[in-house]
Amino acid sequence: MALSISIIDSAKSTDKPVKMFDEKGLFLLVMPNCSKYWRLKYRFERKEKQLALGVYPDVSLKEARERREVFRSMLAEGIDPGEQVKMQRAAAKAEEGRKIALTRFTLGNDGALAVVLGNRRLSLTPGETVELRSFLDATRAVSAKGGPCH
Repeated sequence: MALSISIIDSAKSTDKPVKMFDEKGLFLLVMPNCSKYWRLKYRFERKEKQLALGVYPDVSLKEARERREVFRSMLAEGIDPGEQVKMQRAAAKAEEGRKIALTRFTLGNDGALAVVLGNRRLSLTPGETVELRSFLDATRAVSAKGGPCH
């Protein structure tokens, strides 16, 4: 039987987590502390997997069903939705790192490097920037050859 808002709202917690199934792999996990988590149970390459879809009531029943359909369409195309989500998160994290780097490090037209750390700013002259680059290149070359720990 499909879930409804009244069934979800009336769900009580027990000593152990309880799964309340909707349809097509969607279920609500009701925890002992009364929190409720949307999950999607699916199979990919003969392995059973789960994917988190959000927390109820932040993610409504309608939204959870819509997310389920998006992920089921990925499965139909031969894409593992869990891996897709991991890749999207990694890409977002990398983009965030690039944005932070762009705000922390600036290279002037004259080749001078400026670094901002918190409310402190370090500005190097063009000559100091060249020396720093040479140092970094030398340390990269040493670590690339491998030291005693490699």
